Amino acid sequence: MKAKIGILTMSDRASAGIYEDLSGKAIIETLNAYLTSDWESVYRVIPDVQQGIEIALKEMADLEGCCLIVTTGGTGPALRDVTPEATEAVCEKMMPGFGELMRQVSLKYVPTAILSRQTAGIRGKSLIINLPGKPKSIRECLDAVFPAVPYCIDLLEGPFLTCNEEVIKPFRPKS
Repeated sequence: MKAKIGILTMSDRASAGIYEDLSGKAIIETLNAYLTSDWESVYRVIPDVQQGIEIALKEMADLEGCCLIVTTGGTGPALRDVTPEATEAVCEKMMPGFGELMRQVSLKYVPTAILSRQTAGIRGKSLIINLPGKPKSIRECLDAVFPAVPYCIDLLEGPFLTCNEEVIKPFRPKS
């Protein structure tokens, strides 16, 4: 079974075509490097509007059947940054460890990582992870949390994701 993975970029300017969405492309590039199992992306670029983000997350989880939804953008303290609020509004369970680890890793590079509000949560059988908006930070954060992602998706009864272990080594407990 081919895994569906949602990539959702929140950016007023990229959604208006003012500039190219480098962040969403960085997520796809990173996932292509990580995953050896078949997968397809469900990719969207939308404005920083909470209701629109909630609708897109629900569609990706409930209608598209994405086992994983990775967002980028909207996690800072600015007034338009509402991705974590939208994520919390659509999730049944929050997974705060993802955000804690991503901030911890980012703090090694920039002191402003404490301003980041990345989080993660579960909606049905979908794991939703909020990433920062900068392509370099996206890879640093995904490198930190992705080893736990395949097992989380296993626990949600999703597709079995296999990885290129020379790039990223997923952790699954020995049964």
